[in-house]
Amino acid sequence: MCAFRSGEKPRVLVADDEKTIADTLKLILTGAGYDVRVVYNGIAAVEKAVEWSPDLLLSDVYMPGLSGIDAAIQVCEHLPHCRVLLISGQADLQELRREIQSKCRRFDVFPKPVHPTELLERMQAMLSQADGQP
Repeated sequence: MCAFRSGEKPRVLVADDEKTIADTLKLILTGAGYDVRVVYNGIAAVEKAVEWSPDLLLSDVYMPGLSGIDAAIQVCEHLPHCRVLLISGQADLQELRREIQSKCRRFDVFPKPVHPTELLERMQAMLSQADGQP
């Protein structure tokens, strides 16, 4: 597994307004060796990211207040190194991808529910990419 700070586990910030999903993701990711923090809305995601500097933001797309897309954009403005993986229960992921591209961003989107093995594989691949890669 890739660690960006010598001797430290990769940091993952989970943002989901469904507490059960967020807390379950924390258990899965912690068990896989990640240092994980959880927040339950987009505004808190931006605040925690600026304070904690995660390597990856794993966020639900649709949250009240600030969407996961807009939170991710703000996080990346503060932390250009931070990778973003969005999850959504929306059936039409193509439309969601178009919305993300219209905001000039390339964020991966996985459907909910996401299988833990697929999620962990994608996260590891993202964290293994050299800085500056999409």
